[in-house]
Amino acid sequence: MARDAAPQMAIGVGADGRLPLPWLGDALARSAALAGAHALLVHGPAGAGHLEFALLLAQAVLCEAGGDEAAGRPCGRCSSCHLVATRVHPDLLIVLPDALRVQLGWVDDEDGRLTKADAKPSRDLRVEQVRQAIGWSQRTSGRGRGKVLLLHPADAMNAAAANALLKTLEEPPGSMRLLLTSADPERLLPTVRSRCQRLRLGLPAADQALDWLQAQGVDEAPALLAVAGGSPLEAQACAREGLTAAWLAALPRRVAAGDASPLVGRALPRAIELLLKLAHDAQVQAAGGAPRFFSGEQMPGAADPAALREWQRALLRAARHDEHPWNAGLLVESLVGQAAAVWPHAPGRATSRAGASLHSGR
Repeated sequence: MARDAAPQMAIGVGADGRLPLPWLGDALARSAALAGAHALLVHGPAGAGHLEFALLLAQAVLCEAGGDEAAGRPCGRCSSCHLVATRVHPDLLIVLPDALRVQLGWVDDEDGRLTKADAKPSRDLRVEQVRQAIGWSQRTSGRGRGKVLLLHPADAMNAAAANALLKTLEEPPGSMRLLLTSADPERLLPTVRSRCQRLRLGLPAADQALDWLQAQGVDEAPALLAVAGGSPLEAQACAREGLTAAWLAALPRRVAAGDASPLVGRALPRAIELLLKLAHDAQVQAAGGAPRFFSGEQMPGAADPAALREWQRALLRAARHDEHPWNAGLLVESLVGQAAAVWPHAPGRATSRAGASLHSGR
């Protein structure tokens, strides 16, 4: 998902011995039982910290001082730990989609192709990247403690890239270890999943997540954590984008009234995501359940079931193509215009451009 600014991501354990994300400690301890696995699939709900955990695990594998073996932790002080934390370890290769590298700010001077205004970085892990990684894996370890190849997210591989990786997954050269991450392992080819041991991550408990967010200086953490589905990392991203508790509280009724102005100008993936969450809560509420992302008091009331189904289909179509070069403002207005039909009796209905085409490029 697009972000307005590159997030600052802590990588690995530092000299103070603290985990970058405190809720990863349990999974790290469980990983010690899988130390012999040559390919590990790290999976769990989106926003659990897949990349942070995989880098932490890579640091533990390559740690030259042993660290805390019972807890699976690296020492954070040796030269190898420092090299991992600064992403320059010769025996660690991190393979990311180009779009994610740009989002994280991990673009080197030689990566001019990723920063050209007329070039759109790929959101896929390309077959060329996988083949280059395989070539790297066959070279001798630089520091003698093995090598780690990290692919994040692994489900960004298309079929050609995944098939190119299969032989290396089954028989990695030397003492190399492969780390794959995924928020949805079912999107991976069965032949990839079957070659990996699995380690599941979980989201932190609400109190731990709120404590962490407050330590990061995030105001109004409860509302942001709710709309983020319990992910403190996603809540932090929402705060960085300027979402507030008051803005979120007003959004459902403004959308129901056909008012697209709160969402116009925001990153299109974020706007569509928020509308999908509102549609989800409307469906849950219609079935007699409690909304997940917005409070019941914030919801606009009873929804028309047929209109709600049509709106959800339109949102899912838009989400699949949120990188399409259409006019983002018109698309958001069109989607909000359709939402107005979901709540036909919502007060304060605004005039909307509901007739704007989803495929308009003007």
